[in-house]
Amino acid sequence: MSTSVRRTELPLTMRTPAPEARKRRRTSSPGRAPATKAFLILPSVVILILTNAYPIAYAAFQALHNGSLITPGDFVGLDNFAKVLADPAFWRAAGFTVIFAIAGVFGSWIIGLAIALLLRTRIPAKGILKTVLLLPWVVPIVVSAMSWNWLIGTSSSPVPSLMHALGFGDAIFLSDPLGAQITVCLFEVWVNFPFMMLMMSAALTSVDESIYEAAKIDGASASQSFRYMTLPIIAKPTYIAWVLMTIFCVNDFPTVYLLTHGGPVGATNTLVVLAYKTVFQNFQTGPGVAIAFLMTLALAAVAVLLFRQIRKSTSS
Repeated sequence: MSTSVRRTELPLTMRTPAPEARKRRRTSSPGRAPATKAFLILPSVVILILTNAYPIAYAAFQALHNGSLITPGDFVGLDNFAKVLADPAFWRAAGFTVIFAIAGVFGSWIIGLAIALLLRTRIPAKGILKTVLLLPWVVPIVVSAMSWNWLIGTSSSPVPSLMHALGFGDAIFLSDPLGAQITVCLFEVWVNFPFMMLMMSAALTSVDESIYEAAKIDGASASQSFRYMTLPIIAKPTYIAWVLMTIFCVNDFPTVYLLTHGGPVGATNTLVVLAYKTVFQNFQTGPGVAIAFLMTLALAAVAVLLFRQIRKSTSS
């Protein structure tokens, strides 16, 4: 009896750890964690190198040579960049790219935000309306471009014919430089406003309706509630949407090329369309890739500015 009592009174620290506990200690040792993490992320790193790092490095190699799609050519340094920056066609394309991006970003944002605010109200057939409004974004861009070409492409198209019958004269959309630029910008807004609508609808879900009721009791108008409450609350999602939409618009090749091919007389050339024509039509790989690099640097600068605004809105 006394022996058993002594055994039960042994200190806890003298007990032998269970085999499972020893195993957990060995497997959770801090020395093995970095190796395990590195092994797990290795496939992703390899994929990123193959799909991003290598193409960028090879494009930089081509931008520094005067080759073609077949041969690398001779090393010319920064001559391709100097040639591009001295070309008036580059600056015309850069100017229209800025206009195209601003129209696409802010036009689609204004329409998308207005529709998102409308969908928060009690309107009939809201589900059907959402489905219809998503069609411009869901339908393939080729189908949308062909539809617009059929509607306004020539003077005998339905819309110009109707405007002529109503006494507005001969409407010129895609054959006039200014008309083509306006049409391309409107088409960009038409294609992208559903994306902004979804982004703003998601942002507005975080807005509590009680604050509007309190503001209404205090005498605030609808415009004041929107300016001083809604906009600050959705500021961060708005900046993120602007960053994404800027990238979409600047890199948007199908919209311009399917509608106008960059014409007439190069009026609707964006930088991405000009780079495509330089490489695949003029067979000048070096200048074409140099245009793409300059476009990427400008886009990165815009993204950095917008991300700074995101940090300011978050900290404030």
